[in-house]
Amino acid sequence: MDIDGDNPTVMEFDNEGSNDEESSSDESEEGQLYLPGKPLEPGEELVADDRVYIMLHQAETGAPCLSFDIIPDSLGDNRGDFPLTGYLVAGTQSAKTHVNNLIVMKMSNLHRTNQEKDSDAESDDETDDEEIPEEKRPKMDCALIKHQGCVNRIRATRYNNSVLAASWSELGHVNVWNINQQLTLVDDATALANYEKSGEGNRIKPIFTFSGHQQEGFAVDWSPTVAGVLATGDCRRDIHIWQPAEGGSWTVDQRPLIGHTASVEDLQWSPNERSVLASCSVDKSIRIWDTRASPAKACMLTCDSAHDSDINVISWNRNEPFIVSGGDDGVLHVWDLRTFTSKTPIATFKHHTNYITSVEWHPSDSSVLASGGADDQIALWDLSVERDATAEDDIEVTNEELKNLPPQLLFIHQGQKDIKELHWHPQLPGVILSTANSGFNIFRTISV
Repeated sequence: MDIDGDNPTVMEFDNEGSNDEESSSDESEEGQLYLPGKPLEPGEELVADDRVYIMLHQAETGAPCLSFDIIPDSLGDNRGDFPLTGYLVAGTQSAKTHVNNLIVMKMSNLHRTNQEKDSDAESDDETDDEEIPEEKRPKMDCALIKHQGCVNRIRATRYNNSVLAASWSELGHVNVWNINQQLTLVDDATALANYEKSGEGNRIKPIFTFSGHQQEGFAVDWSPTVAGVLATGDCRRDIHIWQPAEGGSWTVDQRPLIGHTASVEDLQWSPNERSVLASCSVDKSIRIWDTRASPAKACMLTCDSAHDSDINVISWNRNEPFIVSGGDDGVLHVWDLRTFTSKTPIATFKHHTNYITSVEWHPSDSSVLASGGADDQIALWDLSVERDATAEDDIEVTNEELKNLPPQLLFIHQGQKDIKELHWHPQLPGVILSTANSGFNIFRTISV
């Protein structure tokens, strides 16, 4: 899809993955295992091993979308049958401030890419040469809304029969948008074409804007337990709590929560407690807040020096009292809130070789999480796995690097450049969407 004029965004969808997308083999069935960071010999290249992906698709936008959120839909839960469909909202980071957009996307016709072969199947060479039929090509329909400034981060929620998106602008304010119209448009090709032709997306305004932050920020989260409640944090150190008001507006407490001494990088509301919020910061601390208290007394628990450097992201487990954090040190720490004051994580993983930019627990499996970083890796982890020394003695492991991998590391996904954000799709079992400077991936592995 080409968008002309003030919205120079190009959408492309690749239905097979490229040679840059690699996981664990080269082009042959006898391909060697590749571990991240290992230098390639002249003439070597990396390709995806389609045996370890149930599904792998790529999508590109003209300007990178460095933040996005998945929009829950009414198509049903636990949808494992192909083809799949998903909706999301993303925000661009264009070098030209005046051409940034919110993009409401519908990704559909997502077919399984790991085709099970039987004895009568054609050879791999013959299959590779066949062009994918039109009815099996993935589709992406997009409705754009012009946005003032780059979108630092975006989060969506359902509120009063509407889907709302809160966007942090690099210009220092937070906007709330009603994206119901755009969600309708991506389901109607004719209406979407008319919308694009009219330029209506350039004239849409946010339904609410808060300009009370003293600096731009990245931290934003809608409450999962109280509809319409929002928390936003900025690069100064301030966290503001929003309460919904009549007439589609919000009352934002001008008094920031007091505690952090440097930039607030991420926020997460408790999945169970209506007034409890977690935050992480460049000051290396993680704090737990009770927003019922006055801003000066709201901090209930503090873990100082939780990392050796800036803490970039956190995720709150939906089923267990665990929070996982990732920082500039490339380390993942898992914290049990029942022993939080001991300042000792219950698990620590050091696999990423650069700073961690995204982390998220699996929506239903409380032991599984995914992490992504500036080392161009997405790692899948299972905390329930333990190293089996007896089994290792029985199996000849010739690669010493493999022996040193954490046993909880299930899978390494690569192929994207400078990964910024990932999310598990809550209604598509095992499906992960991720965004990077090089575009979007949507995939499901055989490991989860």
